Amino acid sequence: MSLNLKWPGSSSFSTGSTPFGIYDTDTSFQIDAPKTADWCAKRLGYPIIDVELTPASLFACFEEATSEYGAQVNQFNIRNNLDILKGRNTGTNYTQKLVEGGNLPTLFRISQAYGTAVGVGGNVDNRKAYVQLTSSVQVYDLMNGAYDESGSLLSFTGSIDVTKVYYEAVPAITRFFDPYSVGAQGTLNLMSELGFGNYSPASQFLMMPLYEDVLRMQAIEFNDAIRKSAFTFNIVNNKLSIFPAPSKLTPVRKIWFDYTLRDDFEQNSMIVKDNVVSDYSNIQYDFIQYVKINEVGKQWIRKYTLALAKELLGAIREKYSTIPIPDSEVSLDGAALRSEAQIEKDELIKQLRENLEELSRKTQFENKKIESEYTQEMLRKVPLKLYVG
Repeated sequence: MSLNLKWPGSSSFSTGSTPFGIYDTDTSFQIDAPKTADWCAKRLGYPIIDVELTPASLFACFEEATSEYGAQVNQFNIRNNLDILKGRNTGTNYTQKLVEGGNLPTLFRISQAYGTAVGVGGNVDNRKAYVQLTSSVQVYDLMNGAYDESGSLLSFTGSIDVTKVYYEAVPAITRFFDPYSVGAQGTLNLMSELGFGNYSPASQFLMMPLYEDVLRMQAIEFNDAIRKSAFTFNIVNNKLSIFPAPSKLTPVRKIWFDYTLRDDFEQNSMIVKDNVVSDYSNIQYDFIQYVKINEVGKQWIRKYTLALAKELLGAIREKYSTIPIPDSEVSLDGAALRSEAQIEKDELIKQLRENLEELSRKTQFENKKIESEYTQEMLRKVPLKLYVG
């Protein structure tokens, strides 16, 4: 009994005709499969020449081409939407679904960490402690010599990050010498009622303009910076150095500071979750149903099916490069078919990827920007309205 492995012509499609059976129950796929197989066979030379392919072989090529089209589209969508979909439930299928939005949740998480570092928010608690000053001692170890608000000595097992040190000169505005100030208690009481009593000598707001106060404060601050040792500090390896060196006359005997625990910051500044979209591997994009693919996509699938069929036929013919016949031999074109098929496959993939990239979110934003600029340029050339009375 001989086995006929040549294309027999048009055949019907039934469930189980493809290796994976991904689209076997799709009515549209069932209709197009035999038509595409017949078209590929005729494009390969049938019935003028024999085509050493069976209907099952061409159906397998058709299934692979459909899967490849869906895979290319899904790969593009994963790259385009991953930043938006991170953190969503992995059980949701996003195939052929509209995904719009921004990456603001990610930016918020990043900004929380920055907020903690600069002391303007975040999700890590700020703690407060102080070091006790000692005369003539400028360097204080915050890890071993700090006290909490209740006065208990702190002992840190990990690193700390100091966010603020409450050490600065007395505000210049409290050190005014005001020659215009009056001593009458009645005037001071009056200014206190107006809300100025706690800031500077009251009559200053009546006798002189505001910039006079600013210039006087600047003069006091420049005097402190140039003629005196300015109140400042430096922290290296959680060791606090203060300037000038404290003395018995130093009015402040404690230096308070705010800090955060490094372990708290690292733990609270990251998110680790299970069963959510995290990367390329677990974002759910399933096979695209053949019936939901438009005609543009189906045409690409038909062409890719032909290329796969040509590659398969080339592999079959290349196994026997020549066939002996009486007084001669016939050379087969297997190598040429495989080479042509590879070129066609590469071109189809390249074309599809370029089309998808033209629709990427980045490209659309760039195109809208260019369109907006050209629109503005055109509007500038529109004549202004003339009002005729």
